[in-house]
Amino acid sequence: MIRVKIAKDDTVKTLPRQLPPPAGLYIIATPIGNLKDITLRALDLLEAVDLIACEDTRVSAKLLSHYGIRKPTLSYNDHNGAQRRPQILAALAQGKRVALLSDAGTPLVSDPGYKLVCEAMALGHHVTTLPGTSSVLAALCLSGLPSDRFLFAGFLPAKKDARTSAIAELAPVPATLIFFESARRLSATLSALQQGLGNRRAAVVREITKLYEESKRATLAELIAHYEREGEPKGEVVIVVSPPEQKTGAIDDVQSQLALLLRSHSVKEAAAILAEQTGLPRKEIYALALTLKESDDDSET
Repeated sequence: MIRVKIAKDDTVKTLPRQLPPPAGLYIIATPIGNLKDITLRALDLLEAVDLIACEDTRVSAKLLSHYGIRKPTLSYNDHNGAQRRPQILAALAQGKRVALLSDAGTPLVSDPGYKLVCEAMALGHHVTTLPGTSSVLAALCLSGLPSDRFLFAGFLPAKKDARTSAIAELAPVPATLIFFESARRLSATLSALQQGLGNRRAAVVREITKLYEESKRATLAELIAHYEREGEPKGEVVIVVSPPEQKTGAIDDVQSQLALLLRSHSVKEAAAILAEQTGLPRKEIYALALTLKESDDDSET
């Protein structure tokens, strides 16, 4: 596709024709709601490929039709992956350009593209990504919770015992936690999170980029009460939960360890070592190390 650039004097300048992309597998992020949330590069690539592998061809057809893109499509999902992978890999072996699309967002994030990408890489095919929309990062931005360190945990197990165990494993992680969840299971999951993590601050973000986009920010207990009162919401849901609070004893322990390290290491080295040992954010430890170092220097003078 040749795109044109309108100069300030209203003259039309045609940009040079780009060479066709090389054969290979292209992992393309698609909109999670608003169809305008797709990159120009992704549209160009979709017009240039020979085949589009879709999680659901009916869902992808809406996007492709909106932008007037007509290319052969093939369904590739959890149910038919074992049968479809050889077909897609054969197309790559023939020098074809294949695009991989999920129903929404970035492929491989809670969708079936992982095995295909691994096999394509193992066979030496060219594999690259065209990044774009991600509900994980969008929800994190809208949560109002710390974004310097986060863990995406996907969907929690549906069975109660397995879900309780999974939450217990995540409880000590010093990072903001992000989960996907269905609207019908939201209340049960919020209750399980409160029981396993305590009454942390959290956010329920849904319908991101759509007309009824909503972000509810409160404690887990307050969110549980809200949805008990209002009923289950509609649409796709992302739950974001704040990291565990640092206890005073833990902070004192970090300070004492830093004091020891600073006797034989620079501030940068001491912060790096302790961050590796504790899993705490390096920036926070570095700031604490600077404070301790300045206090020691002042006492010596």
